[in-house]
Amino acid sequence: MQDREQLERLLTVGYPCLSICTLEEDYALALVRETAVLLNRRLWLWTATHGLHDGLIRGGRVIGGTDSPGAALAHLAELRDGSITAFLDLAPHLSDARTLRSLRSLVAQLTEADRQLVLIDYASELPPVLAAVATPVELHPPRDAEIESLIRDTLRRAHRESPIEIDIRRGTLDLITRNLQGLTRRQIELVIRDVVVSDRRFDDADLNHVLAQKRRLLNRGGLLEHVETPVSLDAIGGLRRLKAWLRERDGALGEAGRAFGLPTPRGVLLLGVQGAGKSLSAKAIATAWNRPLLRLDAGVLYDRYVGESERRLREALRQAEAMSPAVLWIDEIEKAFASAAVRSADGGLSQRMFATLLTWMQERDAPVFLVATANDIDALPPELLRKGRFDEIFFVDLPARDVRREILCIHLRNRQRDPQAFDLDRLATTSEGCSGAEIEQAVLTGLHAAFAAKRELSTEDLVAALSASPPLSVVMAERIAALRAWAATRCRPAD
Repeated sequence: MQDREQLERLLTVGYPCLSICTLEEDYALALVRETAVLLNRRLWLWTATHGLHDGLIRGGRVIGGTDSPGAALAHLAELRDGSITAFLDLAPHLSDARTLRSLRSLVAQLTEADRQLVLIDYASELPPVLAAVATPVELHPPRDAEIESLIRDTLRRAHRESPIEIDIRRGTLDLITRNLQGLTRRQIELVIRDVVVSDRRFDDADLNHVLAQKRRLLNRGGLLEHVETPVSLDAIGGLRRLKAWLRERDGALGEAGRAFGLPTPRGVLLLGVQGAGKSLSAKAIATAWNRPLLRLDAGVLYDRYVGESERRLREALRQAEAMSPAVLWIDEIEKAFASAAVRSADGGLSQRMFATLLTWMQERDAPVFLVATANDIDALPPELLRKGRFDEIFFVDLPARDVRREILCIHLRNRQRDPQAFDLDRLATTSEGCSGAEIEQAVLTGLHAAFAAKRELSTEDLVAALSASPPLSVVMAERIAALRAWAATRCRPAD
């Protein structure tokens, strides 16, 4: 309803040319048709395969010789019927100078007429030269009420084909509805049909199926990766201050927090030593807050075509907002925007990408909690560290002795071993200077050694694995010392 009212208002006001860039062509075209009927306007539809034809009546009038966009635009210039014309996928044809000129001339003519154009393009952008004459129309992704309606309609249609048994609790339906946010309307219908097609049931057990299908659809898109998050905060050793901070703000996420006057938590920057648990923390945050974790891989954003990289970043951020409430994870953010802090040879692309991210961080309203991790402070643009970008900047250091003991216990339990069967004090001492990742690797190395020798894992196996190579604190001593000195007065300790 919100989208239809927006389109009706723009057409009623008289904007000569509207531009809709969307992945949901069927939905956009249905809106245009519905609005044309409400306004009692004739609708023409142009496609490269059928040319200009009646947009409301199937099998209606077809205007011959208008397969090319130039011919269609020339014909429209002669019409005086007060119509709306929807063009599907016109943007690729605008690389032709004659077609672009014809469109601009027609739009200028329509400014003083009662006819209008609606350009519907599939995840593309019109040439910048048209920005002044084509008014963008942003369609809203489906939210809870519409998603639930789509679920019910899809189940109703499937039930008419073959009976379906529905036995689902209200709470589970709400979770399924929330987890379908971020998908298109067509994708939601396909997911629900896929869920019920095998057993002709829709019940509480289908929640995991829905999540799996959503991950598959999102990961296929390539901009955002839906990451599984079985990790809990208790599965991470140390980081006591960070955990306390997260638990304190957990209650601020809902309506009660907003009613109390609390702002929605915006994000954290986790700065620190490699392998200390920053990435694991991002996963644990999503689990603790019961939110989907979306990983933004900057590598897939960059494209050789001018403007495409920025468009991909905007689309990724739009998808994250559509799936809110969610946790957006940018791992090693300094590498993602490596040239933003220095003069680069990329024509300013990194700076523009970084500026797009900063603008979104500052202006977003959607409850998307940003978790950014970084290892190298020298590569971080200073604008990222300004107050207000993140709620807090935490420094994740190498684990202290008691934390190393805790980490050892966690990894031994994960491998079905009783920590009390090992000399934990000796292992905590031997692992001095090791990161959490190095301790985990030592447990795996010890297991391999014990398995090869056909005996049970022992303390000696772990001591040998921990002593086999110098820890990160030795290999990168100077860099870690500089990082600690920088963080001492600028960051909050995570532990």
